Amino acid sequence: MHVLRRTTVATTVMLAAISLGACSSSGSASDSAKDKAPIDRTNWPAEVPTSGLVKGLELPLEAYLPSYADQVAVDTALRTLQMRCMSEYGLTVDLPRPGANPPPHSNAVSIERRYGLSDRAQAQKYGYGLPKELTRSLESVEEGLSGIEVEVLTGRKKPEFAPPKGAKVSDGHFGRVPEPARAEHNGKKLHEGGCAGWSKRRLKVNEEDAGFVSGLASTSLSESRPLKPVEKALKSWSACMKDKGRKAADPYRAMEQGYADGDGTTKNAIELALDDIDCKEQTRLIEVWFKEESAVQKRLIEENKDQLAAIKKRMGEVLEAAKVTK
Repeated sequence: MHVLRRTTVATTVMLAAISLGACSSSGSASDSAKDKAPIDRTNWPAEVPTSGLVKGLELPLEAYLPSYADQVAVDTALRTLQMRCMSEYGLTVDLPRPGANPPPHSNAVSIERRYGLSDRAQAQKYGYGLPKELTRSLESVEEGLSGIEVEVLTGRKKPEFAPPKGAKVSDGHFGRVPEPARAEHNGKKLHEGGCAGWSKRRLKVNEEDAGFVSGLASTSLSESRPLKPVEKALKSWSACMKDKGRKAADPYRAMEQGYADGDGTTKNAIELALDDIDCKEQTRLIEVWFKEESAVQKRLIEENKDQLAAIKKRMGEVLEAAKVTK
């Protein structure tokens, strides 16, 4: 089995979940009972889509990405190590349990929206948006933790100012590199990268592996876009949209239009989303693009087979280490 972070590293999802309920606690019996309760898997993303125009589709590079269940196993081990590490500094922090706030996609390929919207039933309810329960993992990592807790956990200071809702990380000073944390707390030197960095090293999580596979996936998408069959299908899709009174060169432009007047779930956005998907079905755009990108990925896998084999081996070792972490 293999474990690889989506587009960043294994702890990123763990840290992204911290703001969803992390708080200093005394470790009461009720907390312990809650920690042992089964995680609700109802909203977990399927490894392979079970509905929509991408139903049953899986790109070749997904073999080098973790299933969500595997990722939760790794994140759970990281959480255990991080909480143990924090306690050594006199900080009892209740970090949210991995799997409680699942992302909308199973891995970095995000095939459900790789070529734009693909599920008509979901579009009919949410347009270009997502159900709220699938966006909680995207909330700020800073809320819910005190300044010193952030420092000990991450090895950097908590930002002095929080960006307003809707602001992008690149907006103004919100994109500044965080300041490094203090050198020690309670007489104990902070770990490099905080307890999060320490936990990654304990499990031997390799951040470069994650970036490498994600980079290949990005390359395959960009290389497949100008291929003749894809270009032809995109022109047919755009013509179909024009017949419906829409103007968009590709599904990504349509998505931008869907978010232009709100969160993507407005009445206009829903109508646009349905036209978008109907035109994809009519022109077989996703089917064509998937076929062409699959061929590109197979070539990239062959060109990088030794490195990918090593990545799969290392990440399998991470998963095995996670399973024995208590």
